[in-house]
Amino acid sequence: MQELRAINVVIGDRTYRIKIEPRDEEVVRRTLKTINDKVIEYKTQFAGRDMQDYIAMVVLWYATSQIAEARDGAMSPGVLDALAKMEQQLDRAL
Repeated sequence: MQELRAINVVIGDRTYRIKIEPRDEEVVRRTLKTINDKVIEYKTQFAGRDMQDYIAMVVLWYATSQIAEARDGAMSPGVLDALAKMEQQLDRAL
């Protein structure tokens, strides 16, 4: 197991110090960029809100998009084809 690396991350206008595995740093940084870009997008669309509102909206957007991707990915054409082949093999075996 690798030792955890401490990094500073910025979400909205706040800095947080977190510990992550070095192999996860790129993914964390890309995720932070996505989150902060979305915060900026919401700030331009909904002027006059506070940062907590923007972050809450981004969290809702991000969680919803992750669930939708998982749902849509589970029924991709490749998965459906693989399931159909397995079903045929089971029918032949029975």
